[in-house]
Amino acid sequence: MASLSTQRMPFKNNFSVIADSLLQEPGLPFASVLEAESIERVFREDGALFGQADVFSTQLVLWAFLAQTLRDGKGVACSAAVADISTYLLQTGQRPPCGDTGDYCRARAKLKPTSVQHLTRRVSWEMEDQAPDSWLWKGRHAKLIDGFTFTMPDTPANQERYPQNPAQRPGVGLPIARVCAVDSLATACVCDLAVGPYEGKETGEGALLRSLLDTFEKDDVIVFDRYFCSFMMLALLSQGGRHVCTRLHQCRRTDFRRGRRLGPGDHLITWSRPKKPAWMSQEQYDQIPETLTLREVKFHVTVPGRRTRILTIVTTLTDPKAYSKEDLAELYGFRWNVELDIRQIKQTLHLDHVRCKTPAMVHRELWVTLLAYNLIRKVIATAAAVHKKRPRQLGFTLACQSLLASWMLLATGSCREVQALRAMVLARLAANEVADRPGRIEPRVLKRRRHRYPLMQRPRDQLRAHLQKT
Repeated sequence: MASLSTQRMPFKNNFSVIADSLLQEPGLPFASVLEAESIERVFREDGALFGQADVFSTQLVLWAFLAQTLRDGKGVACSAAVADISTYLLQTGQRPPCGDTGDYCRARAKLKPTSVQHLTRRVSWEMEDQAPDSWLWKGRHAKLIDGFTFTMPDTPANQERYPQNPAQRPGVGLPIARVCAVDSLATACVCDLAVGPYEGKETGEGALLRSLLDTFEKDDVIVFDRYFCSFMMLALLSQGGRHVCTRLHQCRRTDFRRGRRLGPGDHLITWSRPKKPAWMSQEQYDQIPETLTLREVKFHVTVPGRRTRILTIVTTLTDPKAYSKEDLAELYGFRWNVELDIRQIKQTLHLDHVRCKTPAMVHRELWVTLLAYNLIRKVIATAAAVHKKRPRQLGFTLACQSLLASWMLLATGSCREVQALRAMVLARLAANEVADRPGRIEPRVLKRRRHRYPLMQRPRDQLRAHLQKT
């Protein structure tokens, strides 16, 4: 009977195991984004390389962790990651580990979150720099902003760092974190992200956004909803030659009979600086201008069969010749894309509830998931560039499925027709266009009853004690 060899072979694993798994090929668009050498350089500069002479090296652990975030069901378990590493080592003539997940989990805890953050941001920055002009809005890089929350296992460490919703009873709720994300309109990549507790002082989305000001560059156009629309936020974001487009906050009133008229439902107005908020230092406050000249635009959103809505947009793009009223309405309409991107991250990549049981590991899982998301977006952008389309025209879920189908083949180099496989996958992704269904209305209901268990109303130990009595 044939048996598997357990002879120890010299380890030659490097970060090409990650790059090769992502259809990386010289000559393709975005091929220079996150090459194996650049990944290794980031970890080496951060002093984050470990296990270079062991089975669970930085390269294989990050590769397996990325695969975990892309999968669902049983594939997200650590045992599945160990099985991936074992298969890879066998395919490359190396000694596989035992089936115990403890060594892998301990190695995964050695991944430096700052290195993964650096890689995640680097993918976004490099793709943004290489994006064709046809993907930009009026030659400008538009950045979309929105917030979301995610939950995590109910452990004492997670509860201390990210307390549950105070409206829930102790022992019943889940630790919850609040996130503010910056998204690229051109490439759909996550440019940056800030995370904090759900409740408490300076934990709102506005406070998180203020911590991301360095993410934006000159001439960027920043688009967000009316929650962020305040004088201080517009003043901070518009510094350094940046521009803002947002919906008018519901507490502000506007009168188009005042100001400098630019056209029907279009005028220039002046906002005055309010008193210094508690979170701002006097030095910062002195740098804020006393007035802001802004442009207000009113337009109607008409959907057949529904009542017409009137929206008022506030922007620092004040030139009506360069940016028409219709252009600004289109720009703000793109804001909905960030909602769709967050939905992909939370549902397809399962970031609505992470699996790790300590805050440190939660941060690792968060940033590895975002790195996986950006790398999938890189593959989608490659398919779009090769086939003369835009990244947002192509579906995300199929890209995950296609990449996972070739994940092991490309990582081990066991595919005979690598170029043909890459060309086939890119063509398949380019053919999978997202359906355009304007005005679609769907009720938020389920037809299939998943289960009939009631929701937990008391802590689990109390429920167990009650069952023992009965």
